Amino acid sequence: MKSLTIQEINAIINGEIVGETTHKISGLEQIQKANNTQATFIGNRKYAKHWADSNAALAIVNDTIDLEPGDNRVLIKVKNADLAMAKLLEAFTPEAPYFETEIHPTAVIDKTAKIGKGSRVGAGCYIGKNVVLGDNVTLYPNVTVLDDTTIGDYTTAWSGTIIRERSEIGSHCIFHNNVSIGADGFGYRPSDDGRGLVKIPHIGNVVIGNGVEIGANSCVDRGKFSSTILGDGCKIDNLVQIAHNCVLGRSCIMAGSSGLAGSVTLGDGVMIGGSASIKDHTTIHSGATVGAGSGVMNDVPAGKTVLGYPAVDSREMLKQWVALRKLAR
Repeated sequence: MKSLTIQEINAIINGEIVGETTHKISGLEQIQKANNTQATFIGNRKYAKHWADSNAALAIVNDTIDLEPGDNRVLIKVKNADLAMAKLLEAFTPEAPYFETEIHPTAVIDKTAKIGKGSRVGAGCYIGKNVVLGDNVTLYPNVTVLDDTTIGDYTTAWSGTIIRERSEIGSHCIFHNNVSIGADGFGYRPSDDGRGLVKIPHIGNVVIGNGVEIGANSCVDRGKFSSTILGDGCKIDNLVQIAHNCVLGRSCIMAGSSGLAGSVTLGDGVMIGGSASIKDHTTIHSGATVGAGSGVMNDVPAGKTVLGYPAVDSREMLKQWVALRKLAR
Protein backbone atom coordinates (compact mmCIF):
# COMPACT_ATOMS: atom_id res chain seq x y z
CA MET A 1 0.00 0.00 0.00
CA LYS A 2 1.33 3.41 -0.95
CA SER A 3 1.79 5.96 1.84
CA LEU A 4 3.08 9.54 1.70
CA THR A 5 4.26 12.02 4.30
CA ILE A 6 2.67 15.44 4.58
CA GLN A 7 5.80 16.94 3.02
CA GLU A 8 5.65 14.53 0.08
CA ILE A 9 2.00 15.39 -0.47
CA ASN A 10 2.72 19.11 -0.32
CA ALA A 11 5.48 18.68 -2.90
CA ILE A 12 2.74 17.47 -5.26
CA ILE A 13 0.13 20.17 -4.59
CA ASN A 14 2.37 23.06 -3.49
CA GLY A 15 0.22 24.54 -0.72
CA GLU A 16 0.70 25.98 2.78
CA ILE A 17 0.97 23.44 5.64
CA VAL A 18 -0.89 24.35 8.84
CA GLY A 19 -0.49 22.05 11.85
CA GLU A 20 1.41 18.81 12.50
CA THR A 21 0.66 15.11 12.52
CA THR A 22 2.52 11.89 13.18
CA HIS A 23 0.39 10.03 10.65
CA LYS A 24 1.40 9.11 7.13
CA ILE A 25 -1.33 9.28 4.48
CA SER A 26 -2.24 5.98 2.84
CA GLY A 27 -5.33 7.04 0.91
CA LEU A 28 -8.08 9.55 0.21
CA GLU A 29 -11.70 9.56 1.38
CA GLN A 30 -14.83 11.65 1.88
CA ILE A 31 -14.63 13.87 4.93
CA GLN A 32 -17.21 11.91 6.96
CA LYS A 33 -15.77 8.50 6.09
CA ALA A 34 -12.02 9.14 6.37
CA ASN A 35 -9.84 7.51 9.02
CA ASN A 36 -6.67 8.82 10.64
CA THR A 37 -4.40 7.59 7.84
CA GLN A 38 -6.43 9.27 5.10
CA ALA A 39 -6.70 12.72 3.56
CA THR A 40 -9.86 14.53 2.55
CA PHE A 41 -10.78 17.70 0.67
CA ILE A 42 -12.77 20.81 1.53
CA GLY A 43 -13.45 22.91 -1.54
CA ASN A 44 -16.70 24.46 -0.33
CA ARG A 45 -17.60 26.18 2.94
CA LYS A 46 -20.64 23.94 3.44
CA TYR A 47 -18.33 20.98 4.13
CA ALA A 48 -16.13 22.83 6.62
CA LYS A 49 -18.59 22.07 9.47
CA HIS A 50 -17.76 18.35 9.15
CA TRP A 51 -14.03 18.83 9.82
CA ALA A 52 -14.39 18.91 13.62
CA ASP A 53 -15.99 15.44 13.65
CA SER A 54 -13.87 13.93 10.90
CA ASN A 55 -11.16 11.37 11.67
CA ALA A 56 -9.06 12.43 8.67
CA ALA A 57 -5.43 13.26 9.42
CA LEU A 58 -5.21 15.76 6.58
CA ALA A 59 -7.57 18.09 4.75
CA ILE A 60 -6.74 19.88 1.51
CA VAL A 61 -8.61 23.17 1.92
CA ASN A 62 -9.33 26.22 -0.20
CA ASP A 63 -7.29 29.07 1.27
CA THR A 64 -10.45 31.19 1.54
CA ILE A 65 -11.94 28.82 4.15
CA ASP A 66 -11.13 29.60 7.79
CA LEU A 67 -10.36 26.39 9.72
CA GLU A 68 -8.08 25.20 12.52
CA PRO A 69 -6.30 21.87 12.03
CA GLY A 70 -6.88 20.45 15.52
CA ASP A 71 -4.78 18.00 17.53
CA ASN A 72 -2.40 15.79 15.51
CA ARG A 73 -4.03 16.90 12.27
CA VAL A 74 -2.96 19.02 9.33
CA LEU A 75 -4.47 21.37 6.82
CA ILE A 76 -2.82 22.14 3.50
CA LYS A 77 -4.26 25.37 2.14
CA VAL A 78 -4.36 25.73 -1.63
CA LYS A 79 -5.93 28.08 -4.14
CA ASN A 80 -8.19 25.38 -5.59
CA ALA A 81 -8.85 22.22 -3.58
CA ASP A 82 -10.53 20.48 -6.52
CA LEU A 83 -7.47 20.84 -8.75
CA ALA A 84 -5.20 19.78 -5.88
CA MET A 85 -7.46 16.76 -5.38
CA ALA A 86 -7.00 15.78 -9.02
CA LYS A 87 -3.20 15.82 -8.63
CA LEU A 88 -3.32 13.80 -5.43
CA LEU A 89 -5.79 11.26 -6.80
CA GLU A 90 -3.37 10.69 -9.65
CA ALA A 91 -0.58 10.07 -7.15
CA PHE A 92 -2.70 7.43 -5.36
CA THR A 93 -4.09 5.80 -8.50
CA PRO A 94 -3.63 2.00 -8.37
CA GLU A 95 -1.73 0.29 -11.14
CA ALA A 96 -3.68 -0.51 -14.28
CA PRO A 97 -4.71 -4.11 -15.06
CA TYR A 98 -1.76 -6.37 -15.83
CA PHE A 99 -0.71 -7.44 -19.34
CA GLU A 100 1.41 -10.59 -19.30
CA THR A 101 2.28 -10.08 -22.96
CA GLU A 102 1.89 -7.00 -25.13
CA ILE A 103 -0.18 -8.89 -27.72
CA HIS A 104 -2.37 -11.63 -26.23
CA PRO A 105 -2.30 -14.87 -28.27
CA THR A 106 -6.12 -14.90 -28.50
CA ALA A 107 -6.25 -11.48 -30.19
CA VAL A 108 -7.17 -11.61 -33.89
CA ILE A 109 -5.12 -9.10 -35.87
CA ASP A 110 -5.34 -8.74 -39.64
CA LYS A 111 -2.00 -9.15 -41.38
CA THR A 112 -2.30 -5.64 -42.90
CA ALA A 113 -2.72 -3.91 -39.52
CA LYS A 114 0.16 -1.90 -38.09
CA ILE A 115 0.78 -1.93 -34.35
CA GLY A 116 2.98 0.83 -32.90
CA LYS A 117 5.82 0.42 -30.46
CA GLY A 118 4.75 -0.37 -26.89
CA SER A 119 1.09 -0.90 -27.79
CA ARG A 120 -0.81 -3.60 -25.91
CA VAL A 121 -3.69 -5.70 -27.20
CA GLY A 122 -5.69 -7.76 -24.72
CA ALA A 123 -7.39 -11.13 -24.94
CA GLY A 124 -10.21 -11.50 -27.46
CA CYS A 125 -9.54 -8.22 -29.29
CA TYR A 126 -10.16 -7.94 -33.02
CA ILE A 127 -8.15 -5.57 -35.22
CA GLY A 128 -9.27 -5.33 -38.84
CA LYS A 129 -7.76 -4.67 -42.23
CA ASN A 130 -5.43 -1.66 -42.59
CA VAL A 131 -5.92 -0.53 -39.00
CA VAL A 132 -3.08 1.62 -37.67
CA LEU A 133 -2.39 1.82 -33.93
CA GLY A 134 0.12 4.46 -32.81
CA ASP A 135 2.70 3.96 -30.09
CA ASN A 136 1.66 2.94 -26.57
CA VAL A 137 -1.99 2.34 -27.44
CA THR A 138 -3.82 0.06 -24.96
CA LEU A 139 -6.76 -2.10 -25.99
CA TYR A 140 -8.17 -4.00 -23.02
CA PRO A 141 -9.77 -7.43 -23.58
CA ASN A 142 -12.61 -7.73 -26.11
CA VAL A 143 -12.13 -4.43 -27.93
CA THR A 144 -13.01 -4.35 -31.64
CA VAL A 145 -11.33 -1.97 -34.11
CA LEU A 146 -12.64 -2.37 -37.65
CA ASP A 147 -11.04 -1.74 -41.02
CA ASP A 148 -9.15 1.40 -42.05
CA THR A 149 -9.28 2.97 -38.59
CA THR A 150 -6.36 4.97 -37.19
CA ILE A 151 -5.72 5.45 -33.47
CA GLY A 152 -3.14 7.90 -32.13
CA ASP A 153 -0.43 7.42 -29.53
CA TYR A 154 -1.27 6.67 -25.87
CA THR A 155 -5.00 6.17 -26.50
CA THR A 156 -6.79 3.63 -24.27
CA ALA A 157 -9.93 1.65 -25.07
CA TRP A 158 -11.52 -0.33 -22.23
CA SER A 159 -13.27 -3.66 -22.67
CA GLY A 160 -16.35 -3.83 -24.86
CA THR A 161 -15.51 -0.75 -26.90
CA ILE A 162 -16.26 -1.01 -30.62
CA ILE A 163 -14.62 1.38 -33.07
CA ARG A 164 -16.18 1.01 -36.47
CA GLU A 165 -14.53 1.20 -39.87
CA ARG A 166 -12.76 4.33 -41.13
CA SER A 167 -12.77 6.10 -37.77
CA GLU A 168 -9.95 8.57 -37.06
CA ILE A 169 -8.98 8.70 -33.39
CA GLY A 170 -6.43 11.11 -31.91
CA SER A 171 -3.79 10.61 -29.24
CA HIS A 172 -4.21 10.44 -25.46
CA CYS A 173 -7.91 9.56 -25.71
CA ILE A 174 -9.78 7.33 -23.23
CA PHE A 175 -12.82 5.26 -24.19
CA HIS A 176 -14.47 3.56 -21.22
CA ASN A 177 -16.35 0.27 -21.27
CA ASN A 178 -18.77 -0.41 -24.14
CA VAL A 179 -18.26 2.86 -25.99
CA SER A 180 -19.61 2.73 -29.55
CA ILE A 181 -17.78 4.81 -32.17
CA GLY A 182 -19.05 4.98 -35.75
CA ALA A 183 -22.36 3.12 -35.69
CA ASP A 184 -24.94 4.06 -38.31
CA GLY A 185 -26.87 7.24 -37.68
CA PHE A 186 -30.62 7.06 -37.02
CA GLY A 187 -32.22 7.91 -40.35
CA TYR A 188 -35.45 6.59 -41.89
CA ARG A 189 -38.07 7.91 -44.32
CA PRO A 190 -41.55 6.60 -45.15
CA SER A 191 -41.54 4.31 -48.18
CA ASP A 192 -43.30 5.32 -51.40
CA ASP A 193 -46.21 3.01 -50.70
CA GLY A 194 -46.56 4.34 -47.16
CA ARG A 195 -46.40 0.84 -45.70
CA GLY A 196 -42.92 0.86 -44.22
CA LEU A 197 -39.71 2.76 -43.59
CA VAL A 198 -36.66 3.17 -45.81
CA LYS A 199 -33.28 3.18 -44.07
CA ILE A 200 -31.00 6.11 -44.96
CA PRO A 201 -27.44 4.78 -45.36
CA HIS A 202 -24.68 6.62 -43.50
CA ILE A 203 -21.43 6.47 -45.44
CA GLY A 204 -19.34 9.01 -43.47
CA ASN A 205 -17.09 8.41 -40.49
CA VAL A 206 -16.13 9.69 -37.03
CA VAL A 207 -13.16 11.97 -36.37
CA ILE A 208 -12.07 12.39 -32.75
CA GLY A 209 -9.33 14.82 -31.68
CA ASN A 210 -6.63 14.52 -29.04
CA GLY A 211 -7.27 14.17 -25.32
CA VAL A 212 -10.93 13.19 -25.69
CA GLU A 213 -12.52 11.05 -22.96
CA ILE A 214 -15.80 9.19 -23.53
CA GLY A 215 -17.70 7.52 -20.70
CA ALA A 216 -19.14 4.02 -20.54
CA ASN A 217 -22.02 3.05 -22.86
CA SER A 218 -21.88 6.31 -24.84
CA CYS A 219 -22.39 6.40 -28.60
CA VAL A 220 -20.89 8.58 -31.33
CA ASP A 221 -22.57 7.84 -34.68
CA ARG A 222 -20.94 8.16 -38.09
CA GLY A 223 -21.80 10.99 -40.46
CA LYS A 224 -24.36 10.56 -43.22
CA PHE A 225 -22.07 12.12 -45.85
CA SER A 226 -18.93 13.41 -44.16
CA SER A 227 -17.78 13.22 -40.52
CA THR A 228 -19.09 13.43 -37.01
CA ILE A 229 -16.36 15.41 -35.25
CA LEU A 230 -15.30 15.75 -31.60
CA GLY A 231 -12.66 18.43 -31.06
CA ASP A 232 -9.58 18.21 -28.87
CA GLY A 233 -10.17 17.90 -25.14
CA CYS A 234 -13.90 17.06 -25.20
CA LYS A 235 -15.13 15.16 -22.14
CA ILE A 236 -18.22 12.98 -22.58
CA ASP A 237 -19.96 11.32 -19.61
CA ASN A 238 -21.64 7.89 -19.48
CA LEU A 239 -24.80 7.13 -21.50
CA VAL A 240 -24.44 10.08 -23.89
CA GLN A 241 -25.73 10.06 -27.48
CA ILE A 242 -23.96 12.07 -30.20
CA ALA A 243 -25.80 11.63 -33.48
CA HIS A 244 -24.66 11.72 -37.11
CA ASN A 245 -22.83 14.78 -38.44
CA CYS A 246 -22.59 16.57 -35.10
CA VAL A 247 -19.53 18.81 -34.75
CA LEU A 248 -18.13 19.58 -31.29
CA GLY A 249 -15.48 22.25 -30.80
CA ARG A 250 -12.63 22.10 -28.30
CA SER A 251 -13.12 21.14 -24.65
CA CYS A 252 -16.88 20.63 -24.70
CA ILE A 253 -18.47 18.81 -21.75
CA MET A 254 -21.57 16.61 -21.94
CA ALA A 255 -22.97 15.16 -18.70
CA GLY A 256 -24.68 11.78 -18.37
CA SER A 257 -27.80 10.87 -20.38
CA SER A 258 -27.63 14.04 -22.49
CA GLY A 259 -28.01 13.79 -26.23
CA LEU A 260 -27.41 15.62 -29.49
CA ALA A 261 -29.70 14.98 -32.44
CA GLY A 262 -28.28 14.97 -35.95
CA SER A 263 -26.14 17.83 -37.30
CA VAL A 264 -25.87 19.75 -34.01
CA THR A 265 -22.89 22.11 -33.76
CA LEU A 266 -21.24 23.00 -30.45
CA GLY A 267 -18.67 25.79 -30.23
CA ASP A 268 -15.62 25.66 -27.98
CA GLY A 269 -16.15 25.12 -24.25
CA VAL A 270 -19.87 24.38 -24.42
CA MET A 271 -21.29 22.61 -21.34
CA ILE A 272 -24.35 20.36 -21.60
CA GLY A 273 -26.04 19.33 -18.33
CA GLY A 274 -27.26 15.83 -17.55
CA SER A 275 -30.34 14.58 -19.46
CA ALA A 276 -30.44 17.68 -21.68
CA SER A 277 -31.66 17.16 -25.26
CA ILE A 278 -30.57 19.23 -28.25
CA LYS A 279 -32.74 19.43 -31.38
CA ASP A 280 -31.25 18.59 -34.78
CA HIS A 281 -29.51 21.30 -36.85
CA THR A 282 -29.10 23.51 -33.78
CA THR A 283 -25.96 25.55 -33.04
CA ILE A 284 -24.83 26.21 -29.47
CA HIS A 285 -22.12 28.83 -29.66
CA SER A 286 -18.85 28.92 -27.73
CA GLY A 287 -18.96 29.21 -23.94
CA ALA A 288 -22.71 28.56 -23.68
CA THR A 289 -24.22 26.35 -20.97
CA VAL A 290 -27.32 24.17 -21.18
CA GLY A 291 -28.88 23.34 -17.81
CA ALA A 292 -29.66 19.77 -16.78
CA GLY A 293 -32.88 18.34 -18.16
CA SER A 294 -33.34 21.16 -20.66
CA GLY A 295 -34.65 20.82 -24.20
CA VAL A 296 -32.91 23.12 -26.68
CA MET A 297 -35.05 23.94 -29.73
CA ASN A 298 -33.20 26.98 -31.11
CA ASP A 299 -29.65 28.27 -31.48
CA VAL A 300 -27.96 29.47 -28.28
CA PRO A 301 -25.73 32.60 -28.40
CA ALA A 302 -22.14 32.53 -27.18
CA GLY A 303 -21.76 32.65 -23.40
CA LYS A 304 -25.49 32.30 -22.73
CA THR A 305 -26.94 29.95 -20.11
CA VAL A 306 -30.27 28.37 -21.03
CA LEU A 307 -32.61 26.30 -18.90
CA GLY A 308 -35.97 24.57 -19.09
CA TYR A 309 -38.12 22.82 -21.66
CA PRO A 310 -38.16 24.45 -24.11
CA ALA A 311 -34.90 26.07 -23.05
CA VAL A 312 -34.80 29.86 -22.67
CA ASP A 313 -32.45 32.31 -20.95
CA SER A 314 -31.88 30.92 -17.45
CA ARG A 315 -32.92 34.15 -15.73
CA GLU A 316 -36.21 34.20 -17.64
CA MET A 317 -36.90 30.56 -16.79
CA LEU A 318 -36.21 31.16 -13.09
CA LYS A 319 -38.69 34.05 -13.14
CA GLN A 320 -41.29 31.75 -14.71
CA TRP A 321 -40.76 29.13 -12.00
CA VAL A 322 -41.17 31.75 -9.26
CA ALA A 323 -44.38 32.99 -10.90
CA LEU A 324 -45.75 29.45 -11.08
CA ARG A 325 -45.05 28.91 -7.37
CA LYS A 326 -46.86 32.10 -6.50
CA LEU A 327 -49.78 31.10 -8.72
CA ALA A 328 -50.03 27.71 -7.01
CA ARG A 329 -50.41 29.42 -3.62
